[in-house]
Amino acid sequence: MKSFKEKSFQSITYITSLFTIVILMGIIYSLFREGLPLFKTVSVKEFLFTQNWYPTHSEPEFGAWALIAGSFYVTLGALLIGVPLGLGSAIFVSEVASPKLKEIAKPVIELLAGIPSVVYGLFGMAFLAPLIRQWFNLNTGLNVFSASVILGVMIVPIIASMSEDALSNVPKSIREAALALGSTKVECIFRAVIPSAKSGIIGSILLGFGRAIGETMVVLMVAGGSAQIPKGIFSSVRPMTSTIAAEMGETVMGDLHYQSLFALAMVLFIITFVTNLITELVFLKRSFR
Repeated sequence: MKSFKEKSFQSITYITSLFTIVILMGIIYSLFREGLPLFKTVSVKEFLFTQNWYPTHSEPEFGAWALIAGSFYVTLGALLIGVPLGLGSAIFVSEVASPKLKEIAKPVIELLAGIPSVVYGLFGMAFLAPLIRQWFNLNTGLNVFSASVILGVMIVPIIASMSEDALSNVPKSIREAALALGSTKVECIFRAVIPSAKSGIIGSILLGFGRAIGETMVVLMVAGGSAQIPKGIFSSVRPMTSTIAAEMGETVMGDLHYQSLFALAMVLFIITFVTNLITELVFLKRSFR
């Protein structure tokens, strides 16, 4: 009976793992099946490196460079905000806070991850965007800066949680050795603990990058929606994700516009796949040390 239960459990876990792989392969197949036909009409160079996105004109243009640039501008802005907040939170929880305070602070930080993205978007539209428009005397508060702030807050739990785990896994002997050599608490953290947890911290930042560049609802609601290369942090942009979400309902299945949105999804998939691959390699390198 025990052997039967073990074999059944192994079979169930094998089937679920295989099902996950099949779903992933199905997603990849559907993306490339619908997106690749576009490049029979539009060259890859024209699609990636021109910035005129007019898919519904009588003479349509499918230059995605402005959309790709918008995604990277917003994502890099989010990292500039999210990395210091996330890493600072991780250092506080792991190295500074008392055990009682740690039990309160860590769940509160992780609670941010459970808030739906549409709620963040509504907060950005109703509160943050008008505030930024008023403070900086702008025509609109829906821009790169507003979207970056909201996305930066959204990726804080990912960076904070993974970085805190990496810091907590640093052997106690490293801290004791640094303090024994005369280091202060701050010097111990920044010269001994953080370098030892470097791989985990880098991995958390890469995952935060993947989370930010793949976010749809916030950038759709807060980034402004202008398909242009931003000239500054207060310019409106239209990232790839918001373009796909906004325009997919207007397309005819199988036409060039439809295919171009799947081509955008291919670009986004490749970016996130490479990011996750680098993250896995970072953690693999860490596990062999």
